[in-house]
Amino acid sequence: MRRPRLEDVAADAGVSTASVSLVLRGIAGPSAETRERVLEAATRLGYRADRTASLLARRRTHLLGVPVVLRDAFRSELAEEVQVAADARGYTVALSAITPVHDEARVVETLLDLRCEALLLLSPELPAQALAELAERVTLVVVGRRVDPAGFDVVRAADDEGVGQAVDHLVALGHRRIAHVDGGDLQMAADRRAGFLSAAARHGIATTVLRGGHEEAAGAAAARRMLDAGDLPTAVVTANDRSAIGVLDVLLRAGVRVPQDVSVVGYDDGELARLAHVRLTTVSQEAAVQARGSVAAALERLDEGRTDPTEQVILPRLVVRGTTSRPPAR
Repeated sequence: MRRPRLEDVAADAGVSTASVSLVLRGIAGPSAETRERVLEAATRLGYRADRTASLLARRRTHLLGVPVVLRDAFRSELAEEVQVAADARGYTVALSAITPVHDEARVVETLLDLRCEALLLLSPELPAQALAELAERVTLVVVGRRVDPAGFDVVRAADDEGVGQAVDHLVALGHRRIAHVDGGDLQMAADRRAGFLSAAARHGIATTVLRGGHEEAAGAAAARRMLDAGDLPTAVVTANDRSAIGVLDVLLRAGVRVPQDVSVVGYDDGELARLAHVRLTTVSQEAAVQARGSVAAALERLDEGRTDPTEQVILPRLVVRGTTSRPPAR
């Protein structure tokens, strides 16, 4: 059965389509009698306004674009939280996957073609200049990356302080030899590495920094290098949870007990960290808080006309689970 259209309501009520449009949009003009006839006809026919067409007619789509790396558990979770926050504010989210053949820049163009009113980029790898140029074309919020807000808004966690909390926790347990598996060339790596070194210097403890990356393989490779060196630290802080999972796997396969022999701390507090058989001590980036802040920032520009760039810095939170304990007696 064909869906009733505006013209059907007009014909049934005996008025023009313009009058029907005014009545259904709540705009002054039609008489009380006309309004009553239109509303009765719309109810009788089961007419429902085409919201998409209406928004397009007003040059609004209420659509927020979010590129996402689906293999990245934390960014996928963050995208889900953005969806929840946008729903609560009456906006829709268009997700587009970043893949080896569809890089971030190409995905951005796809979302712009869909007429997204704003883009929320989750830990983007685009250069700062490219972000500034993009902000000249569309409302832009950068989420989860420290970068100067040049015409756009930034919502991020204080990564250096988050890693500092991890080091403070380990030192309080008695650890004095702590290694850091960093994030390699990823944008977040520098702040987390700096936070580790700053906290270690504050406590006056011995440290080692090993090159890592974002995936399990990078953590596993770093763990193998530690084992080959023959002198394991008593604790390891990784740049992200996936790297921590790689460290855990290699240590456990080598007969190293976690946390009895070596404590391990991750970063992100993604779904992997919360699994019952992992129970990873980690640092939460407060994904839901970042998501709400980023959606709010976009809507302040779209609906309220704010133009000045802002930066929201959210304090991370240490989550202690089962992979940390006092160091072994030596």
